[in-house]
Amino acid sequence: MTKTFTYDDVVRYLYAETTQEENALIVEALALDDELMNFYLDALEIQHQMNRITRTPSDRVIERVLDYSCQYTINQPAELSV
Repeated sequence: MTKTFTYDDVVRYLYAETTQEENALIVEALALDDELMNFYLDALEIQHQMNRITRTPSDRVIERVLDYSCQYTINQPAELSV
């Protein structure tokens, strides 16, 4: 019996969240199903692009954090406000 794999299974495979046994079956399914293979290749490209994203806080935010942190000494616990 051939197992049918979903896009969720392919994403789990992409992020190494599958067992060795599942890996072998998913690789076989990818070889046999063009639609599944296209999804895998698209997801792989998206993963690569997302790994290249970097977020940097603005200078204003950094300044505010530093100003806030200068209000407290090492021995004085910071008071959290909600």
